[in-house]
Amino acid sequence: MPAESEPPPPFSWADDELDNPHLNANKAGKVRGMFTSIAPAYDLNNRLHSLWMDQYWRRVAVREAAVQPGDTVADLACGTGDLTMAFARSPSSKVIGLDYTAAMLDVARHKVSALPPSSRAKVSYVEGDAHHLPLEDASVDVVSIAFGIRNVADPARVASECARILRPSGRIVILEFCTPRNPCVRWLNSVYCGLVMPRTATWISGDKSGAYKYLPSSVSTFMDPPKMVGLLLRSGFEDVGSRTLFPGICQCYRGTRGS
Repeated sequence: MPAESEPPPPFSWADDELDNPHLNANKAGKVRGMFTSIAPAYDLNNRLHSLWMDQYWRRVAVREAAVQPGDTVADLACGTGDLTMAFARSPSSKVIGLDYTAAMLDVARHKVSALPPSSRAKVSYVEGDAHHLPLEDASVDVVSIAFGIRNVADPARVASECARILRPSGRIVILEFCTPRNPCVRWLNSVYCGLVMPRTATWISGDKSGAYKYLPSSVSTFMDPPKMVGLLLRSGFEDVGSRTLFPGICQCYRGTRGS
């Protein structure tokens, strides 16, 4: 008699939930569960499946933030801390990495030892919810979110919280995946993200949550760049702009907190 297959974890994404995962009432719990599941292999999958472009995109984000000596940076949805560490190498004086998933922060705290002592001393990690940031009003100069805004339950609430914690003239920088405009790149990306990456990333991570099926679905059903720009403007940001980063699958948004 064949052995029974192991049931999927309770936070896993069922195929019929992926038509638009942003409408799922249990999105927050599922997102936390899936990131807990993939945390040990998260960095490896990021490097391999972005062909190391994820590091380039983060360097662009730091440049766009125009960090000044003495600035305090809040890196939301920091995950395993790649962008947090990049900000720690900038002229900032303090960098706070915040994430909803303890397992991701465990990896981040381990990695921070690779920084030089002067940069390492700037970094602190906090487990928290981006919808209710445990930070004072007008307490930071830069806020960033890399590939996390589409994973929250209420992007408008998170954008409002970002505006609240920023000082006047503070900057927000957001990295997020987007649907490529170029038809050839769009086709290649759909094949890669729809067929290749979910299989290879799932195999590498041993994931049973459906995280790498969620990824392409969460990108294709998320707001497009004009809508994201509009959301930031409605949230109190000025001089909002966006640029598409090579090879056309990543968008970088930047805005300034109004006075």
